[in-house]
Amino acid sequence: MQVLAESTDDNLDIEVLRDVNGLTEHTSWAHGGMEFMGEYGMFAVLAVLGLLAWWRVRSRPDHVAAVAGLVWAPLAALVAELANAPLRDWVDRPRPFLSHDGLHVLVQGKTDPSFASDHALTTMALAVGILLVDRRIGALAVLAAVFTGFARLYVGVHYPTDVLAGFALGALVALVGSMFVGRLLEPVVRMVERGPLRPLVTAEPRPAG
Repeated sequence: MQVLAESTDDNLDIEVLRDVNGLTEHTSWAHGGMEFMGEYGMFAVLAVLGLLAWWRVRSRPDHVAAVAGLVWAPLAALVAELANAPLRDWVDRPRPFLSHDGLHVLVQGKTDPSFASDHALTTMALAVGILLVDRRIGALAVLAAVFTGFARLYVGVHYPTDVLAGFALGALVALVGSMFVGRLLEPVVRMVERGPLRPLVTAEPRPAG
C-alpha cells in the first residue's frame, strides 16, 4: 500500500530534503565521512557511549536497575526494528531519489521502502535507552541519533518524515519497554551480581563471607 510517495516537489518534505542534500554540492570533502557515519559510524559512537554509561552506573546505588536499563537499550533497538518491518511494507514508500530528480545520492543500492528510517529508529531507541539511565551521556547519545537522521538526508536516501517517524517509533519503544522489560531484567542482573560475572553489574567488591 503506497500512501506516502510524492511525485511533485511542492511540499515541505522534499523541500527540506533538497535543502539538506543540496549541501553536498559545496562539501565534497565531507562525502565519505558523512556516508560512513550515516551508515555505520554512529552505531559505533553509540556503542562507546553505552559502554561509558555502563562503567559509570556500576558505582551507583541503583546499579541493578541501571544496568538492566542499559541491557534494554539494544533490545529496544531490535524490537523497534522488528516493529518497523511490517510498517515499511504496508506504507511502501519509494526512496526519494526514485520519485524526484536532481538529488545527490551518496549511498547506492537502496531499493527497499523508505518509511520509516531504520537508522533513525534504531539509533534513537539506543539513545533513549541510555538517556533513561544516564542523562549526561544519554544527551550525547540523542545528539548522535539526531546526527544520524541528518546524515540520512545529506546522503539522499530518506525524506525528513522518514527520519522523524523513525525517531518517534524508536523513542516510543524504548520508553514503553523500559517500564516493563527493564523490571523483568532486574532479577537477571541480580543473579549475575551474585556470580563470577559480578564486575559486569557492580563496581562494589563482593561482601566478605
